Amino acid sequence: MTTQNRERDADRNSSQMLSFSKMLSVLDCFSRDDRSLTVLEISRRTKLPRTTVHRIVASLKALGLIDQDRDREKYRLGLKLFELGNTVLANMDVQREASESMATLVNKTGQSVHLGVFDGFEIVMVERADSKVGQLNRVVTLESAAAYCSATGKAALAFQPQSVVDRIIQHGFTALTPNTITSGKQLMDELELIRTRGYSIDDAEYEEWRRCVAAPIRNATGRVFAAISVTGKKEEFTDATIRQYASLVIAQADQISRRLGYEREQD
Repeated sequence: MTTQNRERDADRNSSQMLSFSKMLSVLDCFSRDDRSLTVLEISRRTKLPRTTVHRIVASLKALGLIDQDRDREKYRLGLKLFELGNTVLANMDVQREASESMATLVNKTGQSVHLGVFDGFEIVMVERADSKVGQLNRVVTLESAAAYCSATGKAALAFQPQSVVDRIIQHGFTALTPNTITSGKQLMDELELIRTRGYSIDDAEYEEWRRCVAAPIRNATGRVFAAISVTGKKEEFTDATIRQYASLVIAQADQISRRLGYEREQD
C-alpha cells in the first residue's frame, strides 16, 4: 500500500469516526426527562448545525434508532435501541459469572440478593435470588432504582468519574422516604464513605421497610459497572449484621470481578 493510499484510508477512518461521534451526541440528547426533542432542540444541545442534525436524525430514523413523534416535529429514541439493550443484557457475562455468588449469599444470609448494572443514571436490576424461593430468577420486566438512594446504585456510583456524579446531582433528588439523600453534599459525603469502607448501605432510603448492603463489581479493565446486594427487612439488619453481611458481599463481589477478568493490583 502506498503512502498516498494509507493517508486516504486514514482520512476516511477519521471522517467515519467523526460521523459516529455526531450520531452518538444526538442520541445522548435524550433522557428520561427529555423523551422527545425537535431538530432545533437537538441542534442547540449538540451545537451542530440544524442541517447536519436533520441529516443525522434522518439516518438514525432509517436505522430504527429514532422514531418520529405523533406531532411530526419531535423525535424520540426508537425501539431498536430497546431491542439492542435487551440483547446486551441477555449476553452479559456478569449474570452468568454472578450466579454462584448469588446462591452463596442467599445460603449464608437467608436474605434476598440482587444484581444490578449501572446505566449512567440508575441501577438496573438484571437478576435476583429470593431466599424463600431458593432459586435464581431472571428479571423479565427490568426494574430500576435511582443511584443515589439504593445500595447497589451507590456502590456503583461511588467509583464513577466525577462528571457522572455531577450529572446525577444536577438531575436532582426525590425524597422517597425520610432517609433519602436529598442534596449534593450528602451524596458526595456518602460516596466518599463507600470508597473508604468498600461497601454501601441503603438505610431505608428507597423503601422504609428494608435495608440493603452492596459492593461494587469490576470488569476486566477495572471499571465498576455493576453491584451485588443483600436485601431484607430493616429489623433484621442490625449494625452487627450489616458488618457481617458487608464482608460476605465484598468477598463475593470480588470473586465475580475476578471471574470477569479483573486482577487487583498488588500493593
